[in-house]
Amino acid sequence: MSVNASRRIIVLRHAKADWPEVTDHERPLADRGRHQAPAAGRWLADSGIDPDYVLCSTSLRTRETWKLAAHELPKRARKTVFEDRIYDATVGEIIEVLQETPDAYADVLLVGHNPGVQNLTEVLAGDASLGDELVQLRRGGFPTAGIVVLTFEGAWKDVEPGVATLVSYFAPAQD
Repeated sequence: MSVNASRRIIVLRHAKADWPEVTDHERPLADRGRHQAPAAGRWLADSGIDPDYVLCSTSLRTRETWKLAAHELPKRARKTVFEDRIYDATVGEIIEVLQETPDAYADVLLVGHNPGVQNLTEVLAGDASLGDELVQLRRGGFPTAGIVVLTFEGAWKDVEPGVATLVSYFAPAQD
């Protein structure tokens, strides 16, 4: 794949988590989350989004979200990386992880946490793509099992603030 290829960053916030007496990192999905995650996967499949590289936080709720969403996709990602640096990460830390993505991959799905995923989306999209989706995201927040699709041209090492355009936004039912 060309270094200057068109690429997508698909950002998925983990589904609704439960609050049992465990560390934050080990919180499992709540019943609602176990319904939201497959719905997110179906939206990806219905939208023709088939990520070839997945960067997933190591927390239990993100791993469970990805497992349930992935079962709804027509094929498996070529590679899944469980990355501890995504858990409780700042925007800068998430961008560093994205910049390390091999250029052989065009579509990267990042499964992470708020506020990191919302901040990442807003920083990468900047005001240049201040369309309905970004306004909706800023107004309503990044819901559990929500998805944002960003596009940009270039190599992964070139991911930086303002480089992307927000092209899709999905917010599952929150009941």
